[in-house]
This record gives sequence, structure tokens and C-alpha cells, in this order.
Amino acid sequence: MSRDTDDPTTWSAGEIAEKIASGAVSAAEVTEACIRRINQVNPSLNAMVVPLFDRARVDAAAVDRARSRGESLGPLAGVPLTVKESFDVAGTPSTLGLSSRARHRAANDDCHVARLRSSGAILLGKTNVPQLLMGNESDNPVYGRTNNPWNTERAAGGSSGGEAALVAAGGSALGLGSDIGGSVRLPAHACGIHAIKPTSGRLTMASDAPVFPGQEAIVVQPGVMARHVGDLRLGLQCLCAPDQIFVAELPSSSPPRVDQMRIAFYTDNGVISVAPAIARAVREVAAALANCGARVEEWQPPEAAEAWTAYLGIMLADGCAGARRMAEGSRLQPRLRHMFLCGRFPRWLLAGVASPVLRMLGQRNLARDIGAMGHVSAEEYCRLVQWRADYRQRFLDSLSRGGFDAIVCPPDALPALLHGGSEFLASALSYPAIYNLLGMPAGAVAVTTVRPDEETRRAAGGDRVERMAIECERNSAGLPVGVQVAARHWREDIVLNVMGVIEDQFSGSPGYPRRPPI
Repeated sequence: MSRDTDDPTTWSAGEIAEKIASGAVSAAEVTEACIRRINQVNPSLNAMVVPLFDRARVDAAAVDRARSRGESLGPLAGVPLTVKESFDVAGTPSTLGLSSRARHRAANDDCHVARLRSSGAILLGKTNVPQLLMGNESDNPVYGRTNNPWNTERAAGGSSGGEAALVAAGGSALGLGSDIGGSVRLPAHACGIHAIKPTSGRLTMASDAPVFPGQEAIVVQPGVMARHVGDLRLGLQCLCAPDQIFVAELPSSSPPRVDQMRIAFYTDNGVISVAPAIARAVREVAAALANCGARVEEWQPPEAAEAWTAYLGIMLADGCAGARRMAEGSRLQPRLRHMFLCGRFPRWLLAGVASPVLRMLGQRNLARDIGAMGHVSAEEYCRLVQWRADYRQRFLDSLSRGGFDAIVCPPDALPALLHGGSEFLASALSYPAIYNLLGMPAGAVAVTTVRPDEETRRAAGGDRVERMAIECERNSAGLPVGVQVAARHWREDIVLNVMGVIEDQFSGSPGYPRRPPI
């Protein structure tokens, strides 16, 4: 995003903190600028669903008083922050889009919200999510639908979609989301911003609403979202402060420079092919990193299709029983009703009967995904978890044979979805979800926009998923496109270094997604 030296809503979080600390601007001025911006864009976006403007003004005034007294300020002092609706904030609802939770009020701030606020961030409010955080578009019966700031006929992504839309539009400088299958990376890609998911287990989600109770094989992680890569590092450093239980500090040693790295890249995982603009973005990033001195090589992740079905199998092993319990008494959106219906059948029936019938009817993608759904026995679940552990070792062994420090690949198969388009396009999530299955840190970084001559090149046919993908790709010119960067466990520093170089290389290019037209 281009920066207006007179407009705080275009500044990075780091710039805001520096200007407030120096006295060049007050926290109150920055807060009011962001509130004005939210009031300007939110009628079109519906991204902010729980505004906390009065509290924000009080907190901003406290930062300004502390500075006037010469007190030491936190690293985020005065930085405008928004958080995903599912994170608890004292006195506010965390409904997850469920009408049965409309009267919920949190007693305390979530530990990560508290950590960012104790670092000086000014919390402006909470942003929209999909119902039960399940889906790649942020729409629910409680708050309604969030629109993409680049095209209001498109979804902002999910499940941190309201967060991505508001950050992209300049409503806040820093966002807190969460990610169990791409939920910060998918909307960052769709809205033209950046995001990072830490290594699984680096940060606790002990205070999070239990959408997947007892799920330890694939764990949700908080994620940071921003318009500038440097702000991801700043936010993650604040979240990873070592005075919390279950928090691992970021690496203290200096990571290798990009010109000392060997980087793998791929454009197709064998599950579903990506849109032309996304493949182009990955290849252009690979070339740019090579020009910066990195040794870059095309590579194929092992068994990616099997990894996708294992991800679905583990996540849906209880047949959505836990999610159904949470949703009792709430009106459900169609995509959840259909998922819950499939979950009521045993997997052997879906895999042995429904999947072959769908394949016979030419529905290859639906056949694969349906065959991985349904509830399983404890023995089968343990087998899936063991496959995941073995696969992680095979994946890391493949990286080691190539000597790779990082991976560059698509963050999604498609640009921002059309509203209502996510139900039949779940396989597009296979690109980010593999790194949740593996537990590796991964980020999404904005690179370019879709060109008019590259909207779709798919062959029309009978497969419904492919037809829906064609519909999504049509009229997508001008939508943002990002790439995904991943690295070995606990090496968020490498992910952020590579993302920073990509931002430096592409942020000045004509196609780079700057401020959206909203």
C-alpha cells in the first residue's frame, strides 16, 4: 500500500509507534483518523462488527498522558489494532456467528489480546468471521456478509476475513486472526495484505472458543495480519514475549540472508490447479529471489493429494459432532448444514459408496473430498495421526535432500471468491492447509493483481468444482494475488525474511495491490 505522509491510515504500525514516541503525532490523532476511516468504509465492507471506539479513545488518551510524563512506552504504543470476533475481549460477545451465543459476554481479554494491548496497541474493535469459523468467506446470520474491499461482489476470505478487509482498507494498522487451515493466509491473499501463521504450538489457544475440542493433531494458531511485512514481525514479537505459559520465544540468532538460502518453489500440488495469475506470481517471485542471490529450484511436495485427504480426515474425524453441539439452537448456513449432514455418516460409507458414485458421474474433486469426510473409529483416527507424523518426516526429508531453507508456493488456488462460492471449492484450501497438517510456519505476502488476459484457462467440463473455479476466475482482473512462504518448524524468522525481500522487490511494481478502491 502506498503511504500518504499526512494520512495515518496509510502508515505502518512501526511508523505509527515511532511518530507517537517522538511526539510527531498523538495517539488520539491516529485513533480518530482510523475511526473516521472505519466509518467511511464499513457501510460497504461490513467488516467491523463490534466497534469499541469509546474504549479506544480512552486508551489513546492514556498513551498520550504517559508520553507527556516521559514514561517508557510499549513497542505498539498508539498502534490501532483490530481483532477477529472469536477472540475474547472483556464485556463483548464472541459469537462465532452463532445466534445461540448472541448474549455471550467475555469476562476477560483473551491472553493474546491482552498481550498486544499491554504492548500499547489501541483496540478499535472486533471483525467478522464465517459461522463457526468454518469456510473461506466471512458470512454468518448474526452479523451478515463481509465484502472484499477490491470488489464488493467478492468475498474477503475466511475465517479472518473481516480482519483482512479492514486492515486492507486502512481501518487499522495491525490485525489479530487465527489459522487452522489457512484462516489468516487465505484472506490476506484475497484482500492484498500480508499475514503469518506461527509454528503449531508456538502460541497457546487455551482461551479460544472450542470449535474443535480436543483437537491436538492439527492445532489452531493466532496469526498477525498487516499491510507491511515489518509489522508482522513486530506483532509476532509482542505475542511471543516469554512471560506467558506455552509461549516459545522467537529465534534469537540472526537468520541467514536470502542470498545465503536455497529456496524451493511449486505452482501445482496435484489436488487442484491454480489460477493463471497465482502461478505467474509464484514464478515471478522465484525469479526475483534468484536475482537477489538465492539458489532457487522448482520442487514438488511429496504426496500432497494424500496430505489434503489426511487433513480433512483428521479435522472431520468426529463427524463434526463438536461443531454441531456448539451450533445447537442457531440457524445454520447451507454450507454448514451440508457438512454436518455428511458428518453423520460413517466414513466407510461415504468412501465406499458415495465417493465411487460421484467419481462415476465425473465429479472427481467432490468424490475425493467426500471420501475423506464422515466420522471414524478411534483406531482409524489414530492411524490418521500416525500417517501425519510419518508424512511430516518424509516431507522434511525431502526438504533436506534439496538443502532447502524455505518454500514459495500458492496461498490458495483462486483469487477472491464470489459470494456463496466456497462450499464447492474446499480443495482450493489444500495449498495453505498442508502447512497446518505439518505444523510449519507459513505466511502470505501480496505480490500482484490479476491481469485481464489471464483470468481463466481451465477447460470447461462436467466437474462441478472446476466449473465453480472457472466462475471464480472470470471477471477477476484487478483482484489481489499473493504467494505463500513456508519454512521448517520454529523458523518464523526465515519466513519473515523471505517475505520482506518479496515485499521490497514487488511493492514498487505497477501491478502491486496498493490501497483498494473502496
